[in-house]
Amino acid sequence: MDRGIFITFEGSDGCGKSTQIERLRLRLTEDGADRPATFLREPGGTPLGEEIRRLLKRSAPDWNVSAEAELLLFAASRAQLVRETILPALAGGGIVVCDRFLDSTTVYQGVARRLDPGVVNAINQFAAGERRPDVTFLLDLPPEVGLSRAYQRAGPLLLPPDRMELEPLAFYEAVRAGYLRLAALEPERFVVLDASRTPDELARLVWTHLTERFHGPCTSHRA
Repeated sequence: MDRGIFITFEGSDGCGKSTQIERLRLRLTEDGADRPATFLREPGGTPLGEEIRRLLKRSAPDWNVSAEAELLLFAASRAQLVRETILPALAGGGIVVCDRFLDSTTVYQGVARRLDPGVVNAINQFAAGERRPDVTFLLDLPPEVGLSRAYQRAGPLLLPPDRMELEPLAFYEAVRAGYLRLAALEPERFVVLDASRTPDELARLVWTHLTERFHGPCTSHRA
């Protein structure tokens, strides 16, 4: 079994995942981790995955990407990421931190897109293999607040909203409900955090949980 630590961050758009992942990266760097730490995002994280990310985020409006095609594109990116990067890093005893993983597909495509949950689960299993995150931080936020944050973030940069950000509020309400159901089903893996807290408060909660759970994230861990 690998001795790595696999950490994921989940939540709707605008919940602050990127901020917390960067805080964690800085904390691990400052504390002088004695094991390598790898930071990834989904879709993406490999040359193939980044091309898929570009297609999914900025596809032309007239492409009309079907829910089924969207599901398979996310799965293809994940399959490559797991085998090219995640599994080798964990096998070497490293820390892997990923911005989204298969839980995103479960709720975005399986719940919000209303695809057959059994099909989504089977494709998730095939793409991700057997390894699951050791801990998943779910940053929970009312969808209208998260979307407002996302728009404010993009505005000064003159970035057009991506494909997902164009979805109606009801879509994101379904996403939030789906995440909370997953967290209730797997309380040993999920840590639900109120994303309305300040970034400093959230960063302290993340670090405290990791320190207590793994007796310090720089120490040995057997998955």
